[in-house]
Amino acid sequence: MVCLLKFLKEEAGATAVEYAVMLALILLACVGAIKVLGDSSDGMWGNNYSQLKANGF
Repeated sequence: MVCLLKFLKEEAGATAVEYAVMLALILLACVGAIKVLGDSSDGMWGNNYSQLKANGF
């Protein structure tokens, strides 16, 4: 029982969990930004391809 109480009061592992949560949020933000930029640049590259194809390239 004493070991369980010591484990519950231990705060060293909390820092690792906090860093893991922050990393997950940063990764979600990066994935979201890449998705948005990818969708917007897809139209630009598709337009360039269409113009090149129309001009015989």
